[in-house]
Amino acid sequence: MPNTNIPVITIDGPTASGKGTVAQKVADRLGFHLLDSGALYRLTALSALRRGTDMRDEHALAKVAEHLNVRFNGGHIYLGTEEVGNAIRAEDVGNTASKIAALPAVRQALYGLQLSFRETPGLVADGRDMGTVIFPGAQLKVFLTASVEARAQRRYKQLIDKGFSANMDDLLADLQARDARDTQRAVAPLVPAEGAHILDTSQMTADKAVEQVLAWYAHS
Repeated sequence: MPNTNIPVITIDGPTASGKGTVAQKVADRLGFHLLDSGALYRLTALSALRRGTDMRDEHALAKVAEHLNVRFNGGHIYLGTEEVGNAIRAEDVGNTASKIAALPAVRQALYGLQLSFRETPGLVADGRDMGTVIFPGAQLKVFLTASVEARAQRRYKQLIDKGFSANMDDLLADLQARDARDTQRAVAPLVPAEGAHILDTSQMTADKAVEQVLAWYAHS
């Protein structure tokens, strides 16, 4: 059983709100472990796409999720021994991840894996349902948000910097579609957790957001 005395900070929010960057920096500053739960869905999507799994077969997709061999290390993400940090950021992987994240069997398959990341001295967990479903008793819950335009700009820059092609109109439409899927799904919809601090980062640097989260944690 995970030790419920180990502190947890949850950082939830929509796609491209900056929560991954903020979570990584907060974890680094506190010396905590990091759980990028969105990466687990992207890793499941990547594995399923590589295996040619039928995307309509919920049971088969849950099996892929169940047997993920994943490790986060210093900002790197490993699937087995392969570093896949860039591979899971491809748009087809992101779109597939958003669709399979709505499947109850996949979410259930990843539930125990996510709980296992709670280790001493503490955990920063980022995702969409960290504070509502996975760690509802977290010491600090943050909901990071930003306008869809600001998020599209960030995603555009992220993709271009990594050598992917990107189109702003397509990114805007994609983010709006993902927001609709994430907020309207029947299982663990994207909503701020009860008692969560809301942080709008539309006009805020990642470092400023980190300082705010650390200040909240110091007083939690």
